[in-house]
Parts: sequence; C-alpha cells; structure tokens
Amino acid sequence: MVTGDNQGEGRAMDRPFDLIIRGGEVFDGSGGPSITADVAIKDGRIAAVGQIAGAGAEEIDARGHIVTPGFVDVHTHYDGQATWDGRMQPSSWHGVTTVVMGNCGVGFAPCRPADHDRLVRLMEGVEDIPFPVLAEGLPWNWESYEDYLDALSTRAFDVDIGSQLPHAAVRVFVMGERGARREPATAADIAAMAAIAQGAARAGALGFTTSRTLNHRTSDGSPTPTLTAGEDELTGIALGLKAAGAGALQVVSDFTDPEVEFAMLRRIVERSGRPLSFSLLQSPIDPSAYKVLLAALEDAAAAGLPMAAQVAARPVGVLLSLELTLNPFSQYAVYGEIAQQPHAARVAALSDPAFRERLLADHPREGARRLPTNWGRMHLMDARPDYEPAPDTTVEAIARARGVSPEIVALDHMLTDGGRGMLYAPFLNYAEGSLEPARAMIAHPLTVPGLSDGGAHVGMICDGSFPTTMITHWTRDRTRGPKLALADVVRMQTRDTARLLGLHDRGLVAPGYRADLNVIDYDRLALHAPQVAYDLPAGGRRLIQKASGYVATVVAGQVTYRDGEATAALPGRLVRGAQPAPMAMAAE
Repeated sequence: MVTGDNQGEGRAMDRPFDLIIRGGEVFDGSGGPSITADVAIKDGRIAAVGQIAGAGAEEIDARGHIVTPGFVDVHTHYDGQATWDGRMQPSSWHGVTTVVMGNCGVGFAPCRPADHDRLVRLMEGVEDIPFPVLAEGLPWNWESYEDYLDALSTRAFDVDIGSQLPHAAVRVFVMGERGARREPATAADIAAMAAIAQGAARAGALGFTTSRTLNHRTSDGSPTPTLTAGEDELTGIALGLKAAGAGALQVVSDFTDPEVEFAMLRRIVERSGRPLSFSLLQSPIDPSAYKVLLAALEDAAAAGLPMAAQVAARPVGVLLSLELTLNPFSQYAVYGEIAQQPHAARVAALSDPAFRERLLADHPREGARRLPTNWGRMHLMDARPDYEPAPDTTVEAIARARGVSPEIVALDHMLTDGGRGMLYAPFLNYAEGSLEPARAMIAHPLTVPGLSDGGAHVGMICDGSFPTTMITHWTRDRTRGPKLALADVVRMQTRDTARLLGLHDRGLVAPGYRADLNVIDYDRLALHAPQVAYDLPAGGRRLIQKASGYVATVVAGQVTYRDGEATAALPGRLVRGAQPAPMAMAAE
C-alpha cells in the first residue's frame, strides 16, 4: 500500500523525507542477514535505515515483504531502444534499476552515415532485432561515440543507463571495409582505435566490449568484424582505456582452446591494468570447459588481476512458435506454402487435417540450415515456466507416453492458445539436463550474474527476466538440487554487479547510496509465460515476459512501478563513467 499527501499541504518539518518504505525485511545487498527496518529517502538518496520517526511525503507499507537494492543488469542490448523509448522493458519489469548496454562488441556508435545499414545488419544478425525496427527507430543524431552519449543524456528513462564502446563499430569506423572483412589492423589502425577508446572512457563509457564467437554474424551470415582481431589490436585498445584511467573490458568468446584464449585475455589485463569480464556458459560441445576457465580465473585472482566471469541464471534456450522467428517446421517445403501468410491463416491451415497430414509426412528442405529440433531436449512452455525441466517432460518423452510422433506433440502444443503455444529448446547451461553446472558458476566468488541480453533476441530468446529467476528459482522454488541463500543472491545482482563496472554509488541499502530499491512480495513473486508483443517501431514483434510480486520499484527515490504497472515517473538518466561510493548522509 502506498500513501501520500495528495493535497500538497503540511509543513515540510512534519514530512522531512520524500519517501519512506515502512517495516520491510531489508536485505541490504551486503550479503549479511536481513533486518526489519524502515528506509527513508530524501533527494534521490537513502537518508536513513532503521526505525524512522519522521514522516514521508509518500510512504510504502512493506510489512510482510522484502526490500532489496535495485538490481543492476550488466549485460543488455538497449543501444537502439534507449534512443526511441523511455522504458527499458522487459528489464524494468523485473526489479532492474540500472542497465548496462553495448555488450558483445555491437552497437551504433561511432558510425559514419555511410555505415548505418552495416551496423544495423550486424545488430540484426547478432541480436535478432529486425532491420525495419532499427531503420525506423534509430534517429542517428550522432556520429562519434561522444555524440551518442550526448544524445542519450537528453533523454529520461525508467532505469539508469550505462553504455560501453562496441568494438565492431570502432573497427568499421576506423578501417571501413577492411575492418568489416576482418583484415588485420595496422599499427596506425590500432592507434586510432585506442584514441577512440580513450576519448570514449573520458566521455563516460563504462568500458569497451568485443566478440570472438562464430555465433555472432550479420544478417547475411558474415562473421562479426571483430572475430579474428589480433592480440595487438585488443591490447592497444585496452591501453587506450589505461591512458584514460577508466573503463572495463567485456569479451564473449567461443573458447575453443580455453587455456590459450584465457592466457591472451590475462596478458591484456596484465598490460593494461583494466578489469575484464567474459561470458561463461556450459557448452554442450565441451560440457566441462567452464571448470577450466573457473580454475584459470582463480589463478588470475591469486595474482591480483581484476578478472571475472558473467554467468546466466538458467539455460539459454530458443523459443519456437508460429509467431516467432523459427518453429520446428520452418524449413519444411510444405510449411513454406503458408509461411508468408498472416498468423490466423497459418493456424487455420495447420488445423486442417489434410494439410497436417502433408506437413507431418514432409521433412526439411535439402541443404536447409538445421534447426534446434532435438526432441529429446525440447520442452513445452507452459503458463508457469519451468527453467529446470526434468527429462520426462521433453517432447520426445511426452510423445512416447502418448504413442504419437514428436512432431504431433510439437504441432499440437503450438496450436494451443490460438496458435501461440511455445516450445523451449535449451542449448547452453543444460548439457547434463540439470542446472547443477549453472549453480556452481553462479555461486563462484569470481562470477556475477549477467547475460540476460535485455532488449535483444526479440524473436527467439526471452532472458531479460533473469533477475526474477535468480530470486524465485535459486532461493525458493528449486527441487532438483540445492538452493542458494536469499541474502547471497540479492548481493550477487546488486552490489556485486554494480562493482563490476565501478558503480559504487548503488547496490546497497545504506545512507548516502542511490535510492534504487525494490519492495517484493517474496511468497507471490512469479514469472509469467513469455508472450509476443507488436510494439516496436514499424510494428515490430518482440518477446516479452512479465512477473507478479514486485510491489514497488524505486529509481532515484521515485516509484517507477507499482504492482508491475509503470507510473509516470522517468527518473533514470545516462550514467557517465564509474561512480564513487557516497559519503554517508546524516539522518534527518
């Protein structure tokens, strides 16, 4: 319940605080035990924590609920959305109060006008954001990275936004077509890229990011421009950050040879002194490789090197349906007959017995790119999502129990809910059919939760809800293995993520810190099933996922969400550079 002075009357001395959150169980982000306390807010900062005698202009009754710092999501892709939208949904539906974008080496600045389409096609391919959406949505009122930050600084958001300098954009900006073709950078090229990195860090970039994975391709199938960038290039750019005295490094890599690749990253950190994090997931190709990388991290930490890994809250998996980018029949010749028809017409055709018979007798077109149709690893997405599904819930197992083919089970499920039923195909972090490897990675002291990709993969993946999974699955609902302590999970995605990129002014419920907070009905907190919305520029489609149980989310002292619904408040702003820890405010 929220109360306030709707008349705007009363003496200020009677209401010394802007907002008081009353009587909640406060998990302060330190990892320590919770306390029952009030949290008083003044001028966007936490003014006092304890038993508060004064009144607030507005008050939230948090009795029976938990109070946490706002979640800091360090791995998103809102680079485009932030230029046309004030609400960084889905992240802000899930208690996130700060997002960091520009990850994986992709983004839109710096960029010359002649390269607009090139960077759009790269983002379309890597992050599955359709070309028409970006072509219509991006205002392109910048060329340099500093211009891009200036453009963002004029906008208001429902979260704070931090930006990182993307390698692909820098490489194309400096090297043009040579950079796009992945030619080796010359000494002059490297010097120019280092200068851009130095300037970006001084202007407020939180870091520099790059991609070294074959999974990242442009929409025409070409590898990302940064795939084969040499160690000299990466080191030179890192030295640009060193010259600025600011900025972290973020890397995504295939780690085909984990020891060799990690050794290179370690040398870059040794030379530059800049902190570095990399994406860490369990691969089905080499399910134990993550252990090698964790051991290498431990060796680096013992040597005093600031290196960490970003890990995922659950499996990374593709969603398949008749409304989305792919479904198991997308490359069947018979399905191709209806593929371009409106959704309702396709549902009608697939419900027709004669058409179904033809489709189920068909097979993928010769030479078609294989789709994730391993029926033994595919599950039905239900109204209450299960992100650690058991082996007996696979499409294959259900088909065997029903005495029908897996294709029939998949098709029948996709036709539920008016043709909106979804299938879930985990492909990372689930090689062994459980989340035990993920738990080992999440609980490791040198990792932080990340990799939600909020704002990206709008037609196949819906992982912006990772922060809610961290709370619900890992501290309360898990049945297939040990859980994690709630105080630790809160710390992981508040203080720990904030510190990864130098945001020392947030992530704790303590006097002087930013008043970014969540009031959560812990018992009621739950994820909804993913849905499809058509609310992007050009009528673009995207996957969204909401949650129940967030009583209130507060950004800079203003309530931005009440019971999952947005308020009119947009107090979030661009964060320029690392932020120092605050001096404690004296309680009023």
